[in-house]
Amino acid sequence: MSNDTSTTSKASPAFRIYAINKRPGRKTQWVRIGAAWPHEDGKGFGLDFGAKPLAGSDIALRVPAESDETPSE
Repeated sequence: MSNDTSTTSKASPAFRIYAINKRPGRKTQWVRIGAAWPHEDGKGFGLDFGAKPLAGSDIALRVPAESDETPSE
């Protein structure tokens, strides 16, 4: 969780954070693990993680979709 007061946590996040788990012979799994909000000065983002990615997972930041569904590969 971010304790950075320079983020705007009341607004919708600029990005959702996903862990991408590639599993041989199976569909790639996207798991939403957090969100990112821009700093007020525009020079960075505050990250709020609700879960940790698995070791070896790729991480992706995606603009939230209107439906806010998990993306698929």
